[in-house]
Amino acid sequence: MTPPPTQTNTAAAPLERGLGLLQSVALNVNNMVGIGPFITIPLFIASMQGPQAMIGWVVAAVLVLCDGLVWSELGAALPGSGGTYHFLREIFRPYRWGRLMPFLFIWQFLLSGTLEMASSYIGGMGYLKYAFPNLQPTFDQWGIPWGWNALGAGACILTVLLLSRRIQVVGWMGVALAAGTVVTVATVIVAGLANFNPSLLQPPPDAFKLNLAFFIGLGGAMRIAIYDFFGYYNICHLGDEVREPARNIPRAIMISVLLVGALYLTMNLSIIAVVPWQEAMKSENVAALFMERLFGRNVAVAFTGLIVWTAMACNFAITLGYSRIPYAAAREGDFLSVFARVHPTEHYPRVSLWAIGGLTAVFCFLPLQHVIDAAVTVRILVQFVGQIVALHILRTRRPDVPMPFRMWLYPIPSLLALVGWVFLWVSSGWTLVLAGLGVIGSGCAVFFAWRKIADRKPCTTTASIN
Repeated sequence: MTPPPTQTNTAAAPLERGLGLLQSVALNVNNMVGIGPFITIPLFIASMQGPQAMIGWVVAAVLVLCDGLVWSELGAALPGSGGTYHFLREIFRPYRWGRLMPFLFIWQFLLSGTLEMASSYIGGMGYLKYAFPNLQPTFDQWGIPWGWNALGAGACILTVLLLSRRIQVVGWMGVALAAGTVVTVATVIVAGLANFNPSLLQPPPDAFKLNLAFFIGLGGAMRIAIYDFFGYYNICHLGDEVREPARNIPRAIMISVLLVGALYLTMNLSIIAVVPWQEAMKSENVAALFMERLFGRNVAVAFTGLIVWTAMACNFAITLGYSRIPYAAAREGDFLSVFARVHPTEHYPRVSLWAIGGLTAVFCFLPLQHVIDAAVTVRILVQFVGQIVALHILRTRRPDVPMPFRMWLYPIPSLLALVGWVFLWVSSGWTLVLAGLGVIGSGCAVFFAWRKIADRKPCTTTASIN
């Protein structure tokens, strides 16, 4: 079937390849660091009731390194907008139900991706509460019980406004925001190491007793650590806009994982070696508490400005990358065509960007713990496990696809990643497991209904980008 001519208000205008290695790493680091560790340290410690939760951090780092090699190989071989969507579509396309997997990814992404972004805004409000404690009575006086959540949703809209411009400007904005992120993390690390009290790292009795409770706690700690690492693959969502993607995508992923992994481990230890873990796991703003303990409240309040900057950097990078996913799907005819529209002069996917931002703003009104757990668990089967299977198919059955980067010691890293993801999924609890299966089941039902309707209509396709 011959596609009709592309309309001028869709994806005819190409996105530009303006991201080099420095900008790619900066956008990944912004996404990975952000406010994540500043809001999850209490949840992380509470998952295993003590500093032994650091075991979960180390295991999660190994999982991310192995999975990062999967992303690197796929991103180098199949660079394009959309990340997982693009990989699944290209690899499963020759099969009878080849369009089901990419459709299921988009379906679950609309939930998991926007929940992930919303968590950053929700967590950021905990630090604003610390800096502006008098705002809560004002909200109560005005009859706005969800005032902090509304502020988070407003910050989400502000991020979308900042991203509504061409990619070269966005890339250098990402570098500037990343500089602020590095300053924030470095401040915590230096202050913590200078006042390091190793006696506070003493775990409780029987902390390492290998029973069912230990492994459930380990799964919880890993789930939170993985959430903090999320974003190591962000540059794959922007493959169409990366210069020399076969070289820069793998390098950006591995540099980001190693850099942020070292920063996170050091920062976590620095904080709980100053603030006792029994106290830290009950705090909504542990980094502010850390600075107050060392330098007083005035310095801690000023430091919250850096944390808000860091949150803004994370939200900036992740919204940029995630906005390309529905755009890529719509461009290829696998999603609503309106999402393929690109701004006529600034060349960014305006409909997709604003839709993702709007849905994220809605999720800013949910509890943080539920948001984090759901954001991690819902995506495991389709995205992470699905990609590992897809990579195996690509290597064994698609000799037509060049492989400019190959993971080391294949297939060991991909198998280790597979075991890690399955463990995380199984240990998440029946509620989240059933919720994830429900998302997949409903996605299958919608897919077959959509295909039945689509088969009765003329084919509509938008132009690809360069």
